[in-house]
Amino acid sequence: MPSDDTLAQAVGAIPRRLFYYNAGFLRQKRLRRILTLAGHEVRLGRPQPGDGVCVWGHSPYASRGEAVAVRMELPLVRIEDAFLRSIRPGRLGDAPIGLMRDAQGVHYDSSTPSALETLLARHPLDDSQLLTRARDGIARLRRLDMSKYNMHRSDIPVPAAGYVLVVDQTIGDASIAHSGANAGRFSEMLATAISENPAARIVIKAHPETTLGLRKGHFGPSDARDRVILLTDPVSPWALLEGATAVYTVSSQLGFEAILAGHRPRVFGQPFYAGWGLSADAFPLPRRQRSLTRVQLFAAAMILAPIWYDPCRDRLCSFEEAVDQLEAELRAYREDRAGHVATAMRLWKRRRLQEVFGGEKPLIFQDNFTKAAAKARSTGRGLLVWAGKAPADSPKDLRLLRIEDGFLRSRGLGADLVPPLSLVCDDLGIYYDPSHESRLERLVLAGPPPGGLERGQKLLSRLVAGNLSKYNPTVAPAAAFPDGFKVLVPGQVEDDASILCGTGAVKTNLALLQAARAAYPAAQLIYKPHPDVEAGLRKGAIAAEVLAGLADHVAGRADPIATIMACDAVVTMTSLLGFEALLRGKPVTCLGAPFYAGWGLTTDLGPTPERRQRAPDGHPLPRPALLALVHAALIAYPRYYDPVSRKPCPPEVVLDRLAQSSEIQAGVGLRLLAKLQGRFATYARFWR
Repeated sequence: MPSDDTLAQAVGAIPRRLFYYNAGFLRQKRLRRILTLAGHEVRLGRPQPGDGVCVWGHSPYASRGEAVAVRMELPLVRIEDAFLRSIRPGRLGDAPIGLMRDAQGVHYDSSTPSALETLLARHPLDDSQLLTRARDGIARLRRLDMSKYNMHRSDIPVPAAGYVLVVDQTIGDASIAHSGANAGRFSEMLATAISENPAARIVIKAHPETTLGLRKGHFGPSDARDRVILLTDPVSPWALLEGATAVYTVSSQLGFEAILAGHRPRVFGQPFYAGWGLSADAFPLPRRQRSLTRVQLFAAAMILAPIWYDPCRDRLCSFEEAVDQLEAELRAYREDRAGHVATAMRLWKRRRLQEVFGGEKPLIFQDNFTKAAAKARSTGRGLLVWAGKAPADSPKDLRLLRIEDGFLRSRGLGADLVPPLSLVCDDLGIYYDPSHESRLERLVLAGPPPGGLERGQKLLSRLVAGNLSKYNPTVAPAAAFPDGFKVLVPGQVEDDASILCGTGAVKTNLALLQAARAAYPAAQLIYKPHPDVEAGLRKGAIAAEVLAGLADHVAGRADPIATIMACDAVVTMTSLLGFEALLRGKPVTCLGAPFYAGWGLTTDLGPTPERRQRAPDGHPLPRPALLALVHAALIAYPRYYDPVSRKPCPPEVVLDRLAQSSEIQAGVGLRLLAKLQGRFATYARFWR
């Protein structure tokens, strides 16, 4: 919560103890929790002098609390959703991610100034850092296609550009009557739009709750005539605004988003965004005289006024952190809403896969790929397949997502059956196979969103300071190596998919060591065997007598990050330790084509894809900065799961969990299974 004096004055004096008198506050645990974290004691009962009464906006049940406040002469605090709320409307059960508290009024009630109006009228709104955050916030919401509610679909086309947009709202919504309007204003608005735009198509956008059958709107099929279209499809609001030549609204939040998208909407009510010089107001509000920019409007309405909540870490948070969380939840919703049939998934992984990908519809597991594809077709689902098991010829009529562990995976090895905290899903290819384009490559080339470089820097700083990596196993510290130039040579599993797909002439650990010795004849070579190879679970061991003639030191189960930091350079085929070294400023030479090679950040001696360097027309591509790779690989590409809150989460939450290892260890059953797996490693082909 900002501590600015003007903001405190705008919100008003809100008592610590708040009493409520309707079931909504009792039912909604999230609502009470946010208020508690904001410093309030929220309770039922009889208030005392110095207490306050809280009600939900101007809801039909607010009159109970209003009466108590008047009778006992207590402050009345109105609570409302923030302008970024959830995926589904509250009527479908989703809890809010942010709230507005107001001891003066409520933002949609123009009969009296609200806390938000006071902010807009009096706050300087001239702090450069605040305005930069606001600019980035507008651009980020647009890029993420994020709105107050988010059940819309980005893949549904909007009408051909050049239409006039008329925004409907639900009948009886409090924001209509309290913005000085009524049902007649909607007829007036449509008639005005038609008369002022005699040659244009008119698109009436139905409210999301109307299309879901939850509440009726003011317009219906009978209004669609001549050049008027009633749009009920759940299209992207940002795409809809982009194609409009003009926007007409009474008091809808879409009018606010129209301003953010660059429109000057015609407004037939008196919503919070009217009267600041950013809209054409049919019914001006005389007391609003200040002229603002859209960035200032956003700064007050989205950054300063609300209280935002982080449901994974159960704390109040910034606007940006709330967007991070909603982005993670929204990605899961969009990718999983139709459900999936999962194939080629090991039994021990299925529980975590269900937790990550089965939030909308439970996964259907089918071992046989042909049967899985048939099931996906018959049910309208997508197809999930572990990337290494995906067939070369994938069905063209199905959306297939290839699944792999992410780059911040767990505290413990997959070989020990520790479930992952991150998984990547790729609809184009997979990051370790350079023979095909991957979604990760596209993310690197597209560059991070506004604010993404700063977020990547903060994430990288936390990762490096915490000595965190992909697996974070409990290992011995790095050994004390002799003085001199030291080169780390990380061993790999020789039948790993990244070796089979991403290497050239050098594809064994022995050949890697020989190449490293040839490149650095006078250096101290530090060889670090892969943990799975060292445990005897996977292929790639080098005979001790051969190893002794090439490596100066074998790091064994030493801490991989400490070993990286103790060395001066890294030579690798495709190991993720090359990426870890790159993040820590070490020069990296690649003999294969891992995902981090080919961007100008490494010395590449392997066959890296031309598409990472040149556009299809042959022109050189701009070289991404390291932080752009960090954002793509650690933020945008993976999906993260929080085992504490059991929610999709941003990577920052996973960094917290990796620092709390007791929260994320494998269960007793999986640990026993891992021990049996080690004892019977010779027969690994039966479970791998």
